[in-house]
Amino acid sequence: MARKLRSLPAFPLIVLSCALFGGFYGSRVEVVAAAAAADPYEPPPERDIDKFIKIYSLVSRNSAEPLNPDKAIYKGAIPGMLETLDPHSNFYDQRDYKMLLEDQRGRYSGVGMQIGPRNEKTVVMAPFPGSPAYRAGLRPGDIIQFVNDRSTAGLTTTEVADILKGNRGTAVKIVVTREGSPDFLSFSLVREDISRKTVSDGFWLKPGIAYLKILSFGDNTGRELDDNLKRLGENNLKGLVLDLRGNPGGLLNEAVDVADHFLRKGQTIVSHHGRMSAERTLTAHAGNHGRNYPMVAIVNRYSASASEIVAGALQDHDRALILGETTFGKGLVQSVINLPNDTGLALTTAHFYTPSGRLIQRSYSDKPLYDYYYHQDGAPRDLNDVKMTDSGRTVYGGGGITPDEDYATPKLDTLQAALYRTGLFDFTRGYFATHSSKLPTGWMPDDAIFQQLHDYLTQHQYRFEESQFQQDRAWIRRYLVRELYLYAFNVDESDRVFETSDPEVERAADAMPRAESLVEAARKVIVQRMRVQ
Repeated sequence: MARKLRSLPAFPLIVLSCALFGGFYGSRVEVVAAAAAADPYEPPPERDIDKFIKIYSLVSRNSAEPLNPDKAIYKGAIPGMLETLDPHSNFYDQRDYKMLLEDQRGRYSGVGMQIGPRNEKTVVMAPFPGSPAYRAGLRPGDIIQFVNDRSTAGLTTTEVADILKGNRGTAVKIVVTREGSPDFLSFSLVREDISRKTVSDGFWLKPGIAYLKILSFGDNTGRELDDNLKRLGENNLKGLVLDLRGNPGGLLNEAVDVADHFLRKGQTIVSHHGRMSAERTLTAHAGNHGRNYPMVAIVNRYSASASEIVAGALQDHDRALILGETTFGKGLVQSVINLPNDTGLALTTAHFYTPSGRLIQRSYSDKPLYDYYYHQDGAPRDLNDVKMTDSGRTVYGGGGITPDEDYATPKLDTLQAALYRTGLFDFTRGYFATHSSKLPTGWMPDDAIFQQLHDYLTQHQYRFEESQFQQDRAWIRRYLVRELYLYAFNVDESDRVFETSDPEVERAADAMPRAESLVEAARKVIVQRMRVQ
């Protein structure tokens, strides 16, 4: 079966894998093949294939070095062909295709920890709560030296991740060095099936107002959303902050399920069609069962594809206030097609449109891919693609989802950038080398901790002005707490305290009255239309 693909920015490497830039998955391979065969105006491909065979034969017979067929075709010809189409059509070799499926399913077999590069070493970034790595006592900052007696020297983080993964029930020995420990630390673990949440555990920001973050759209995102809202007591919500920042996309059906939960039954969620695929409109089947509490959805430039489907549906139906930055602008649909030898092809087969009919795909022609991927080209709205929300507000296509209320994340100054990259991570390793790794619930850093951090930065030749350190104190406190909680508690608790103190999340919670007015305006328009009918 083919699914719809994702490919937007992945940040640290993980023992499981993430794709780079967002998308979503959909129709079956058979549908794609049948549609291509049914077009009488399409020139027969045999003529072009014959050209390729002649050139391939010429190169094979005459090149100075022997031609490696797998490399020539799978590393050269196929990727090169796809690059001429669009930025999101990709070929996946065996390893990458396996990682793609693991990412989509949200589970893999291994030890359960995020790892990353530091100073040409592979270090533990965060063991997942309850995983074999977490139970064994591996901690952030541990430098992985050996895996099953194989040295990690010279290996990339990706290669170390491959060694750590394996069949469920098999043993793996990990040897690390830890700051403050004079000797190697050895851990014997048994690999397990590791499930990755795509929805972080929701919590209360203030009485009646809950917070949920959707990390990506995998096989179980809709169910995870339902479970979180049920646990929080959805019928008692007075408002919901839905965080879609950095969400690169995922599965189409899961994005539809998420939007379905908040919209009225029968409302359009998304439509898509392409050159060889008929138009299909997806609507809310279950609906929100009359729950119309106000919502604020937070987005940024790295919210892409499936997350843009959700944001676009909520905006077009005036169901949520959209806060943040203009989203990535990916309105292309990929079908992931299974190929021989456990490889796969992600082929763009259609465009998707928001309920009002907007096409949000940014232009990708005549510009470097770097500028496209990292939003260096901006996201100009298409003044020729003007649509209206349910209550009559004007929205535009052409360059992502434009927020109803802008919130630009402040740029990091030089000290903040240095601390963000490695400074706080390295300080935390050193701090817990001489202090207990246990912190009391609700712990926050005091002046003594700030002085220790200040002294550490000075001793390690970080350059900053005293006034800058004091000016950045609130920012430093928030990010320092995240690192310390990650080590002393776990990644879930670290994320919770970090998001609770996020100024943009606070802004979202304060925007609930405006979000409520959107819902009410849309309701009045719908009532008026029903009366006219």
